[in-house]
Amino acid sequence: MSQDLYELLGVGRDADADAIKKAYRRLARQYHPDVNPDPEAQERFKEISLAYEVLSDPQKRASYDRGGDPFGGAGGGFGQGAGFSFTDIMDAFFGGGAAGAGRGPRPRERRGQDALIRLEVELAEAAFGVTREIKVDTAVRCGTCQGEGTAPGTHPIPCETCHGAGEVAHVQRSFLGEIRTLRPCPACRGFGTIIPEPCRECSGDGRVRSRRTLTVRIPPGVDDGTRVQLAGEGEVGPGGGPAGDLYVEVHTAPHETFTRHGNDLHCTVTLPMTAAALGTTLTLPTLEADVAADEETGSGLETSFELDVRPGTQSGTEQVLRGRGVPGLRGGRGDLVVTVVVETPTRLDPRQEELLIELAAIRGEEAPTGQVRPGARSVFGRLRDAFNAH
Repeated sequence: MSQDLYELLGVGRDADADAIKKAYRRLARQYHPDVNPDPEAQERFKEISLAYEVLSDPQKRASYDRGGDPFGGAGGGFGQGAGFSFTDIMDAFFGGGAAGAGRGPRPRERRGQDALIRLEVELAEAAFGVTREIKVDTAVRCGTCQGEGTAPGTHPIPCETCHGAGEVAHVQRSFLGEIRTLRPCPACRGFGTIIPEPCRECSGDGRVRSRRTLTVRIPPGVDDGTRVQLAGEGEVGPGGGPAGDLYVEVHTAPHETFTRHGNDLHCTVTLPMTAAALGTTLTLPTLEADVAADEETGSGLETSFELDVRPGTQSGTEQVLRGRGVPGLRGGRGDLVVTVVVETPTRLDPRQEELLIELAAIRGEEAPTGQVRPGARSVFGRLRDAFNAH
């Protein structure tokens, strides 16, 4: 290394040990590979680390000041010490993790995880609400040790390794000197206590798996994928800690008549062409008919309604019946959209064919030419035409 070591650290030759140490700390925060991945910064860090290793050692510094080799001819290499991270160095500089500044033992009791279960309901149940009993397999507090994790008559004892602190001091030597950090005690895993005789039922975890039966109320208007929260009914935490929440995800089974789009219901009615031409009145079931059999919830429900099909109704016509859809979670109710499909007969007997020919003659439709119209333009096509017009 041709550059002067004092210049590398930015200190004078009369700098004391504290000034050299402060200069190195400042440069280490700037060029350490953990904070500056630039290759040039890494080379720079090696150089300032070498300079600090020499100038922080009184004997090596004296040898360097006399113009000699501070490494005694062993080469210019240096080591940072095995197993050191930038966090360890910063902890040593600024007190983080230093002896006496630990976090203390961590509690054995911790909150449990949330649980999720999927529940399939009928369309009418999702629309009008339902109360169901469900079976769940979750972790519950151990009844033998009441969550303590110890065998009956025993209790956790202080760890002899960390004396209940949950942490032990770890000392490493490096070119910076001794670095002392606090790490979780390997004997008690940071708890500060040891269970001498674990509970045989839960193996010291404080919880066991069990199947329970719960009652869940599905509110009216829930949609497919809606989650109902049951607070405190999830997994009990380690050490018998508080339970998480249970979420019931609702999935709606397909309905034979209606399909749901938001809060609206859709259905299709197929009519013969004579009924569409002459008009008719149809009696159709409502969604309430699915729950009308229940004496408690079905009494007084309208199970059917009449649909008036006007004469001359064309295939694909939609009739909207207001307020006959799905109730909303925040009030109101959607609509029922009925699509009429006109069915054209595919097979005619001689008498039917004769009557249709006579009808066509009366209407002057023996040789219809048909009406050709432009196809429907897309939204982008209409926008393009609007811009071109300007």
